[in-house]
Amino acid sequence: MARWEFKLPDIGEGITEGEIVGWLVKVGDPVVEDQPMVEVMTDKATVTITAPKAGTVVETHGKIGEIVRVHAVLVVFELEEPSSGRVVARDRRAGVNGAVSHEDDGPAATAVGDLKEVLPGIPAAQPASAASASPGYFNEKPLATPATRKLARDMNVDLRRIAPTGPQGRVTKRDLESFARGQASAHEALAPAPEVAAPPAARAELEERVPFAGLRRKIAQKMALSKQKAAHYTLVEECDVTELKAMRARLMAPADAQGVKLTFLPFIVKATAAALKKHPMLNTTLDEAKSELVFRRYVHIGVATSTEAGLLVVVVRDADRKSILDIARDIERLAADARAGKSKVEDLVGSTFTVTSPGAQGGLLATPIINYPEVAILGVHRMRQRPVVKDGQIVIGDVMLLSLSFDHRIVDGRVGAAFAYEVIAYLEQPDRLMLEMA
Repeated sequence: MARWEFKLPDIGEGITEGEIVGWLVKVGDPVVEDQPMVEVMTDKATVTITAPKAGTVVETHGKIGEIVRVHAVLVVFELEEPSSGRVVARDRRAGVNGAVSHEDDGPAATAVGDLKEVLPGIPAAQPASAASASPGYFNEKPLATPATRKLARDMNVDLRRIAPTGPQGRVTKRDLESFARGQASAHEALAPAPEVAAPPAARAELEERVPFAGLRRKIAQKMALSKQKAAHYTLVEECDVTELKAMRARLMAPADAQGVKLTFLPFIVKATAAALKKHPMLNTTLDEAKSELVFRRYVHIGVATSTEAGLLVVVVRDADRKSILDIARDIERLAADARAGKSKVEDLVGSTFTVTSPGAQGGLLATPIINYPEVAILGVHRMRQRPVVKDGQIVIGDVMLLSLSFDHRIVDGRVGAAFAYEVIAYLEQPDRLMLEMA
């Protein structure tokens, strides 16, 4: 049998290295062509590297959390077919969207975008025991939604042993619940006598250690870098969005007719983009190596998106030149791709300013951390009804707080305040967004 070295393929987009966040094979495992072998994190996207051909794993290189360079040996196989000398793997250029470009020196693995439903580097729940598994069905690669997979982990059930009834062979929540009910009945019939309580365990036995790796570590590194580099200061102000709420209510039906879910976020993104055009200092970045302030003449708004794996910033490109309806389409598509683990690298990089919203449970306010190397970030908080003064009268208005963090190295207090009030003016008088729309 011949030994064959497989090297980490070129994943594209100028990426030169990746962090190992999970091994799916081990030494001694037989693998078939296209079988997932290892998960590698690159610039916030996790890619699954698959086997280019069948063989037996004899070596794996790199522990979870280690950085591996492109073209470094990742796995050594023992091939079943005869081979003359060592076979060198061809690197296949593959991005998270699955696009590939061929080279000349042999077969290579593929890299498929895959943002996991669990934190990369943290093991999922162990499969159900053989006693509780269905003996009549097994599928190595079951299809299921993230919500169903999470429920299966919580219930400690192996999805591979559940016969699917959903569309395209998908395991549904109903399938999972039916399977669990059947196993519960079997266990009740064979339930053992209650065990005597064990003595208290030592503290170490009550702790579990898992690798701090993947997206969570990337987020930690970027947040720490932002706090180390940027001189943060935060401005908080109220915004009366009564008119914005009324405008959205009027436009929801026409948007629905075009298949678009119209939330408040597209209005906020558009207002931010319009304000950035008037206050270009907020759309800059500092090139510290050259001591130059770079003014970007394009407006790409990052939108913080919560996923099972962690917080991702998806990018609405050229937001200043798009309609509110177009921005809504972009946000809906980008967020859906991020939560499904299908984001392209270009959808996750290149933002010039970021908007973040903690959602309905976001509390009164927060001090957001700048998405470095940007120079500011806008935090949007929950809308509440409050007394407001209009034309000398106290009335009930819809009010939300905006919190903006700025890098004081670049943005002075006066400049930051002027930008904040420009955003507020657009949101309090949303008709201006229509009048000034590019």
